[in-house]
Amino acid sequence: MKEAITLKQLKEAVGTEIGSSEWRVVSQEMINQFADATDDHQFIHTDPERAEKETPFGGTIAHGFLTISLLSTLAYEALPMIEGATMGINYGFDKVRFMAPVKSGKRVRARFKLVDADIRPSGRVLNNYEVTLEIEDSLKPALVANWLTIAVLEHPPEMD
Repeated sequence: MKEAITLKQLKEAVGTEIGSSEWRVVSQEMINQFADATDDHQFIHTDPERAEKETPFGGTIAHGFLTISLLSTLAYEALPMIEGATMGINYGFDKVRFMAPVKSGKRVRARFKLVDADIRPSGRVLNNYEVTLEIEDSLKPALVANWLTIAVLEHPPEMD
């Protein structure tokens, strides 16, 4: 996680790329663990030999929902904390599109553009990020989405 930023700095960052994560390997072990957790054992994810022979992917691919799930940890690594925030809450996604498959063993990273930061008198900050999950050495990203999160502030902000 980056250094904390103030609410003023957050508002000034609207319209800019506010963070980018490190590259992360999507391993077959990770894919298998996700398959176990979600009970989605479709062969395109869990059977490398069959996936190589019977799919256009040349091997197994990560579940789309696995790739979107990685955003939580990648965001924690890439995005600055907001001064006075005690927690962050996932509010949801808009316009999620899985653009390209992530093959087992490939590396991904997330880029976050801050589209809006709605600071509310209640002590909540609704952030809207345009997120791109890139695949190393690929022109197409794995996914694009608008991600809404809520930062809960310890004390309500003074509103102008």
